[in-house]
Amino acid sequence: MYPEISIGPVTLQTFGLMFGLGFIAAGLVIARRFGEVGKPPDWAYEMTFSALVGGLVGSRLYFLFENWSDVKDDVIGSLFSGSGLVWYGGAIGGALAVIIWAHFRGLLSLALLDLAAVPLALGYAIGRVGCQLSGDGDYGKAWDGPWAMAYPDGTVPTDTPVHPTPIYETLVMGLVAIVLWRLRDTFKPGILFALYLFAAGLERFLVEFLRRNSDVALGLTQAQLLSLGMMIAGAVWIAVVNGRGGLRRADDDPLPFATAPA
Repeated sequence: MYPEISIGPVTLQTFGLMFGLGFIAAGLVIARRFGEVGKPPDWAYEMTFSALVGGLVGSRLYFLFENWSDVKDDVIGSLFSGSGLVWYGGAIGGALAVIIWAHFRGLLSLALLDLAAVPLALGYAIGRVGCQLSGDGDYGKAWDGPWAMAYPDGTVPTDTPVHPTPIYETLVMGLVAIVLWRLRDTFKPGILFALYLFAAGLERFLVEFLRRNSDVALGLTQAQLLSLGMMIAGAVWIAVVNGRGGLRRADDDPLPFATAPA
């Protein structure tokens, strides 16, 4: 494990590096897509920065909410701590920030959701590389299988071989990102994002059976309950649109953002 990388007098946290790389990769994908649909590629940096700031704020607030009994005596210190970046909180905060930005730019539409689908999947995949490198405790349950790993030098160390669940998630969500990118011009507005919701929810729901998180209800973890919500939302969305005339866009349908002001 490599929780830290030292370059001369500078010490870098590998999780932070992958966190930043995930946003850079997402920004490059967004810029490419904006170029394809005739929008300024520079807007990708605005959108990515909005997601970054909103994600950081949302993840910290979500962490405080989840762990209030542990942090209530030092809320300010916990708020600015380097630990406790919760993905779901980051997703909510980032989404709200991007919605505000998109309203300002006149891009608030279903096409914006589709635009976000690939970057979300790709950023998540790269972020899990950071979890693997740092050994931050997101690994799975004890296992003696052929590719089981121990994390003796991780941020949350263990000498017991376990499921390397961050690797599983990187591989699956990386594949999801590739598939969604290839399908980016195939469906009516909103369907690509619905597919992302279902795929991301299914991936997290299944991997939770191998992770160490505690059950909270119905024998499921909190992440699994949230994932079920994502899957149901995605499936219902797809079913409703399909029932109203099919999922695929027609050849003469306008490009995404065609009706939005430049």
